[in-house]
Amino acid sequence: VQLVESGGGLVQPGGSLRLSCAASGFTFSRYAMSWHRQAPGKERELVAGIASAGGSTNYADSVKGRFTISRDNAKNTVYLQMNSLKPEDTAVYYCKAFLSFHGTYWGQGTQVTVSS
Repeated sequence: VQLVESGGGLVQPGGSLRLSCAASGFTFSRYAMSWHRQAPGKERELVAGIASAGGSTNYADSVKGRFTISRDNAKNTVYLQMNSLKPEDTAVYYCKAFLSFHGTYWGQGTQVTVSS
């Protein structure tokens, strides 16, 4: 099982980034997917989640209206489009796959830094 995040980097406040998480080794289309982040000295927090079929999404209040989660089950990939980025969005971003009674998988994370 592998979850490989990409797309992180350094961006100025107000800018945009698109994170990708490529999955392999399990039946991606059956799993709910989510993005989480962890800033230095803080606990890991949920950013956004999407159901297995992609019809239902949820977001942390801090990112509503700025971030969009989506998935392409044909490509085994989940995305996080991040717009209007703020310095407080700086964190390591992780993707997670979850299916009841089957387990939870995490990626290794990708660094997002928002700074001028």
